[in-house]
Amino acid sequence: ARSVGRKAVAVNASDVEAMGARPSAVVVALSFPKDLDQAWVAEFEAGVKEECARAGVSLVGGDLSSSSVVTVCVTAIGDLEGRSPITRSGARVGDVVAVTGRLGWAGAGLVTLQRGFASPKEPVAEQLTPTVPYGQGIAASDRGATSMLDISDGLLADLGHICERSGVGIDIDTSLIEIPDPVARVAAATGKNALAFVLAGGEDHALAATFPTEVLPEGW
Repeated sequence: ARSVGRKAVAVNASDVEAMGARPSAVVVALSFPKDLDQAWVAEFEAGVKEECARAGVSLVGGDLSSSSVVTVCVTAIGDLEGRSPITRSGARVGDVVAVTGRLGWAGAGLVTLQRGFASPKEPVAEQLTPTVPYGQGIAASDRGATSMLDISDGLLADLGHICERSGVGIDIDTSLIEIPDPVARVAAATGKNALAFVLAGGEDHALAATFPTEVLPEGW
């Protein structure tokens, strides 16, 4: 329950980050069966508050109701602080593509869990609660990012959204992509392609952006 609460906040705050805004508040609506153990709700609340602290946002409201299944709905609010929003439609020919955050970890974690294992622990933890690179959306905006999004569908699929909206093509040099050791270990143990986790794993909630020069924010 704690992981669900954290992830519910993280994936929504990540969308705010991806527009170059500062996440400021969330509203959380939770519905659940009347016979659900109250300890689950308490753990969910603890997870929400924990991720709010990580993201620097306030829990400003929400709603509780009953339903046949657990349902969570989060609205994230952010502040552009005078900056223009970074959308998916601003990429231009000649721009450089850069990413920040952990690629492939969540996908590797999902495969690990589907096989009934809990190790390696790092990818499993990323699947349960993604590590959002908080603050990097603003850093990218300040460095002149022309387009940006968070990676939820997988790097290739999400860069495809930028291509579609911006009317450009993107050429990825896979030799420049580093395979994290935990991802490589999951690939070796399951017979999967490690690069495929990085390119198409999904649910990373890292950030991908295009920049007019190779002078990138620190950490990209």
